[in-house]
Amino acid sequence: MKVLKFGGTSVGTAESIRAVLDIVKRSYDAGERPLVVLSAMSGVTNLLTRMAVHAAERIPFEDDLKFLENRHFDVVRGLIAVKYQNPVFTKLKLMLNELEEILQGISALKELSLQSQDLVVSFGERLSNYMVSKIMEQYIPTAEFIDASHYVKTDSSFGNAHVNEEITQQLIQSLGHTHADKLLFVTGFIGSNDKGRITTLGRGGSDYTAAIFGSVLNATAIEIWTDVNGMLTADPRIVKKAFSQPVLSYTEAMELSYFGAKVIYPPTMIPAFLKKIPIVIRNTFEPEFPGTIIQFESGKSAYPIKGISSISDISVINLAGSGMIGKSGFSGRLFTLLAREQINVVLITQSSSEHSITFAVHPDDAVKAVKLIEAEFELELEANKLTSPTVEDNLSVLAIVGENMKRTPGMSGRLFYALGRNGINVRAIAQGSSELNISVIIAKENLSKALNAVHDAFFAQLKKTLYVFNVGTGNIGSTLFRQIYEQHDFLLENNDIEIKVVGISNSRKMLFDLNGIDLAKWSTMLESSGEIADLSSFIERMKAMNLPNCVFIDNTASNLPSTYYEEIFKSNISVVTCNKIANSGEYAQYKLLHDTARKHGVDFFYETNVGAGLPIVRVLKDLMLSGDRILKIEAILSGTISYIFNNFVGDVSFYDIVKQAQELGYTEPDPRDDLGGVDFMRKMLILARDAGHVIEPTDVNLGAILPESCLQAASVDDFYTELLKADQYFNSLKERAEADGKVIRYIGKLEEGKVSIALEMVDETHPFYALSGSDNIISFTTERYKERPLVVKGPGAGAEVTAAGVFADLVNVGA
Repeated sequence: MKVLKFGGTSVGTAESIRAVLDIVKRSYDAGERPLVVLSAMSGVTNLLTRMAVHAAERIPFEDDLKFLENRHFDVVRGLIAVKYQNPVFTKLKLMLNELEEILQGISALKELSLQSQDLVVSFGERLSNYMVSKIMEQYIPTAEFIDASHYVKTDSSFGNAHVNEEITQQLIQSLGHTHADKLLFVTGFIGSNDKGRITTLGRGGSDYTAAIFGSVLNATAIEIWTDVNGMLTADPRIVKKAFSQPVLSYTEAMELSYFGAKVIYPPTMIPAFLKKIPIVIRNTFEPEFPGTIIQFESGKSAYPIKGISSISDISVINLAGSGMIGKSGFSGRLFTLLAREQINVVLITQSSSEHSITFAVHPDDAVKAVKLIEAEFELELEANKLTSPTVEDNLSVLAIVGENMKRTPGMSGRLFYALGRNGINVRAIAQGSSELNISVIIAKENLSKALNAVHDAFFAQLKKTLYVFNVGTGNIGSTLFRQIYEQHDFLLENNDIEIKVVGISNSRKMLFDLNGIDLAKWSTMLESSGEIADLSSFIERMKAMNLPNCVFIDNTASNLPSTYYEEIFKSNISVVTCNKIANSGEYAQYKLLHDTARKHGVDFFYETNVGAGLPIVRVLKDLMLSGDRILKIEAILSGTISYIFNNFVGDVSFYDIVKQAQELGYTEPDPRDDLGGVDFMRKMLILARDAGHVIEPTDVNLGAILPESCLQAASVDDFYTELLKADQYFNSLKERAEADGKVIRYIGKLEEGKVSIALEMVDETHPFYALSGSDNIISFTTERYKERPLVVKGPGAGAEVTAAGVFADLVNVGA
């Protein structure tokens, strides 16, 4: 036989009850001889409790009672044929009349005892089981309602009664013999004491009833039908990637349940555990899903842990003092005191010196616990052998659980790396000697972020999500969005990375969407739904969303975003930028940003600062990380200047080629912004700093391309007038170079810690001789690449390649 237990949501409406009937009928038709345990309809237990409290306070409860009646009567009208309805209405009405009399008695006494409260809330299970049994009777005539209070015998601890196992076993065995041919619908949650007074079994009582009946009747399985697909790897309301585990061991399930998984309650499993009866968690609303089997051993798993559980709100009490050191029995005295007063201790950790004990309790118990400790240890406190206990509130517990942990090294490291990487401070740690559970206490505000970060860390086969906040929607930003949109499926399939752009801002509007902005129509959404842009507010919103694996992308040329980089790093958010300003200002600022990023364990990627999409910064860092020594760097790092000098050959004049470059869009509106060499200087400065040199912008020896008259011209038109006048100067340079079989190049050099940029003439033996188009090129001469330098060459400008470089940096954050 099987025991099928259905929770409140499963019997909450006529539609859900129909689903329950289908599940029970399939089991019955398959010959599984099911015994069905039902909870009260969803919300009814809370409603009954409220009615009892109102009655004791002389607050009218009649409207609630009528609502309760209508709710059950409506189900009867919807699911029972009219000719069979009256007897059911009559029985339900008798129960409701009895309930009303009890409430009137409570009101008359103006007192609500635990005994009376148990009696009142028992009507939830009695009403639902009787009603559903009568609905089923239309299809299976042997269906019969059973009041479990006649069979589950308990002590008189009303509200949380303890079962008398011996008597209960005898009564249930007798029921099994006398009703062997019946389809029984048994009330969950309730029992009775030796005087026949109704008691309740506390939290998870209906599951416990199912386990008791299943254990006594030697069920082949106990199925707990609820509204989720088994026991998930994390709370699906917080971790969207959470998925159902097919198999758990009893101990794993108990650990997960203890630390907040609400699907099943730990005492439920004890009767099943003793007889090794499998417990199966199924979804009433997706009955075809296999759910989770909880059994004696879980076997091998592809994952090192089975789940991540949490308690969202706890308080921590710290007790310290020399009076604890070497004091045998101190811990026993402390925790015996708390147990005697019914204060549940969630987690305990003690320093190796025995100087302090930290333990977690539910917030409602914290003040009471402190008062008890102060009274119990009054003498030690007065003698200054103990300091007064302190309480920290607004904390949460996160626990990773799994039997495979004890066979897998590095579990703690992976946990703390995931937390540290996302700026989540661990207040306390506890790990049992069985290595089945590692628990940490963190700030409550970080719980959602922590759960998602740790879930990504341990379930690596899943896709890692990067949450992106982007400022700047010009050519580079808009091109990046298109590239991310087009590569979304490829990244998921080949890199296990999902990129969600959750914040976009330009100088006018900003837009946020936690689920990810649709990059196919981001521009329309930004204009139609965006708020007024404010960078400070954008940064604050990004921090407040507190997402794991978060990346800030700066696709602007503005100085303002870089002023927030330090704050962003301190919030444990990585930065990817094509904006050179932060890295090419004062050296102290450069060092501060790099040190802050390193201190907080986040990434600062800026490959596009130097060579657009070319891997220049990465190559330099890889060379240095591998122990190579940089002897010299030579580079042409301006696509505009490269194009001009690569095409300044033959009869063409310098004036004509600059004009042509501007018409093709290679230059800024004022070509002097490129030909002045300042942008080139910034790139060389960044390379020098990344190569380990302390250097300021003023230390760079920047050689001129243009005569002073061109630089000082009042307007762009005047500039071209002066450039035309300088034709003879440039022609003489070209002629001299051609006479020597050379070409003119504007080359930056880093050698012996000095940076210079100047016009040079190079022959065909030089790697820069054959440069063409607007390509950039860089040559690394190192101890390993001394005879033949390492050369990187390719397009060094343009929105497409620059956006691709930003994209590559973003993916590297995910890696």
